[in-house]
Amino acid sequence: MDIVIKLSQFLLSLSLLIVLHEFGHFVPARLFGTRVEKFFLFFDVKFALFKKKIGETVYGIGWLPLGGYVKISGMIDESMDKEQMAQPPQSWEFRSKPAWQRLIIMIGGVTVNFILAFLIYIGIAYAYGDLYIKNDNIKDGIWVTNSALEDVGFRTGDKLVSIDGKPVDDFYGAMEPLLLSNEVTVERNGSTEKIAMPVDFINQLMKSREEGGGASIMELRIPFVIMGASEDSPNAGVVKPRDMLVSLDGEKMTYADQVIAKVEDLKGQTVPAVVKRNDKEVNVNLTVNESGKMGVSYAPRLGYSDLERLGIYQVSREQYSLLESIPEGLQRGKDRLVSYGKQLQMIFNPETGAYKGVGGFKAIFDLFPQTWSWQAFWEITALLSIMLGVLNLLPIPALDGGHVMFLLYEMVSGRKPSDKFMEYAQIAGFFLLMALVLFANGNDIYRWLFK
Repeated sequence: MDIVIKLSQFLLSLSLLIVLHEFGHFVPARLFGTRVEKFFLFFDVKFALFKKKIGETVYGIGWLPLGGYVKISGMIDESMDKEQMAQPPQSWEFRSKPAWQRLIIMIGGVTVNFILAFLIYIGIAYAYGDLYIKNDNIKDGIWVTNSALEDVGFRTGDKLVSIDGKPVDDFYGAMEPLLLSNEVTVERNGSTEKIAMPVDFINQLMKSREEGGGASIMELRIPFVIMGASEDSPNAGVVKPRDMLVSLDGEKMTYADQVIAKVEDLKGQTVPAVVKRNDKEVNVNLTVNESGKMGVSYAPRLGYSDLERLGIYQVSREQYSLLESIPEGLQRGKDRLVSYGKQLQMIFNPETGAYKGVGGFKAIFDLFPQTWSWQAFWEITALLSIMLGVLNLLPIPALDGGHVMFLLYEMVSGRKPSDKFMEYAQIAGFFLLMALVLFANGNDIYRWLFK
């Protein structure tokens, strides 16, 4: 059932983005009197699941869910309709329209993507507001959960001060900027230290994760809340789910990282401990095996409600009126756009090694949660809309950005590239685009098979 929910969210989001993107081309084309021959969700290679002609346009759904398209008369695109292009230009064709009209038609898709993303972020701000942990409230610093972060100089207990000179306000909101940063300032033992982030930190992080270094890079320092014990654990009948370990071998244990470090020193021993169970402290004896494990699982992260219940961190809430949600949503969209631009820069810089983490359709599929959440759905859809808009603006002839590049050249120079040149450029762009698609999805397959 989980896979069905993930797949449903994935296909709904993808379909929405594709249809609206192509609609962004369709509307200006029709406004300028350009004939649109086809409007398809997904690709109809050899056959279509559904199609119906209304007026001059055939609307349909293809069987190959790798995108969608509109076929505009008199335009050299992925259809490579050389027969039509060999005929004299007609007034209703794309090639007969002024350059400025063709430019508007071509940028219509990405324009809709960006507008959609910003509208979604405004809606999210209005409908859900904000829940966050203020960085100022984190008195005992961060919990470093990945060795790659330790290797560059971070330590558990550090307090984040700023990232590339920008003060850190929201703890969880600092994760992505940190990955893309050049320098991070932390407070350690009452003094500040600057940590230079290596250019290939993303690559180091991926290697660490492959070696079992942890999925996240840092977390809030939280208590050691027991989730359960394995059947063969000597502590199976001693602890219960949701027990909170507060003392071990006579030492107070405030945070999980302290417990993890302590058990390393207690290998092969049975020691007294205190757990908090239903708001009461219970004395127990816990056994640590020769490998330094207690045979219990714990919660590496707690939800906002649990953090509040335990009284460890104060959760800040912001609600926005409709008017207040507009600038808030616009700012969120801008931040996402800038962040994604930085990610692309890192991907195209071989020194970072970030290209190794590029993913295709499986990576997008994995973004969606296993339980239905409208908030998560809209947040992911907004992000994907920005990604789709930016990627389509890349100056590759098979993409909108390639057509825009040639149109701008025509408008500046006054010379239109020949149809033969455009055909060759389209073919070259198509093969380049296919290579990128194969690379991204090949990464997915490689990780699935070998990691």
